[in-house]
Amino acid sequence: MMKYLKTLSLTSALSIAASVAPAADYSDDIHKNDYKWLQFNLMYAYKELPRPKDANSGHDYLEMEFGGRSGFLDLYGYLDIFNLTNSDNSDKKGSSKTFFKLQPRFSLDAITGKDLSFGPVQELYFSTLFNWGGGGANYTDSQGKVVESIDVNNSFWGLGADVMVPWFGKVGVNLYGLYELNKKAWNGYQLSTNWFKPFVHFENNSFLAYQGYIDYQFGAKNTFKGNEQATSGGAMFNGFYWHSERWAAGYGFKLYKDVYLIKDSKKLESTGISHYVAVTYKF
Repeated sequence: MMKYLKTLSLTSALSIAASVAPAADYSDDIHKNDYKWLQFNLMYAYKELPRPKDANSGHDYLEMEFGGRSGFLDLYGYLDIFNLTNSDNSDKKGSSKTFFKLQPRFSLDAITGKDLSFGPVQELYFSTLFNWGGGGANYTDSQGKVVESIDVNNSFWGLGADVMVPWFGKVGVNLYGLYELNKKAWNGYQLSTNWFKPFVHFENNSFLAYQGYIDYQFGAKNTFKGNEQATSGGAMFNGFYWHSERWAAGYGFKLYKDVYLIKDSKKLESTGISHYVAVTYKF
């Protein structure tokens, strides 16, 4: 079972990016919108999917999240360390201890020195995404066969854009082809979006934000390298968080449908809802 997650996607990156000049013309200085950020998120996930029917309820984890912009490179990533207390009641017991996500996007505006914006599209990118680790514990499939879980080793390649959307403001959009490095083969496509929208502001400059993302896979075959899979599926994360200059805290829920192209079954659930709480310190 390939298992990975994403929670506070692009929270600080979008917040900071929203405050810099939106110009896509980098002909004068490709470093004019540079910035960087780092934060630590202490989190708990309740009934995260996919999960065996008999799995324990959830797990704690520490997420070291980072991102920024330097010239043509727009970067986001995080490292998750699971089951910090090494609890026997964690659904991560027996699973990989870590998961790493890295999302480098390369600005076509900055590389070409031309303003490629049009309409609501502010900037265009060559987009990549890499997922490593995070394999779950072995499980028994619907035929009673023990399935050995392996760490994720995925890469995504495609085009991206920053798009201005009414009310939401700047939204990241990426369309990828998925190349599974473990299988050494292409396996359909993924459309990803992410957003960060402050909607209540307080006198002390703190605020409440609605933040989240959608990852939707499609165009996959019924069988991939001999394994049956769903042809489409995905997840949507919806988070509601309070932010100050140094701290953040909140709750989010994730909706799943055959997530990671794993078909929902009585033995292995991949469709449903999970819940997350988090406390963040920002550097």
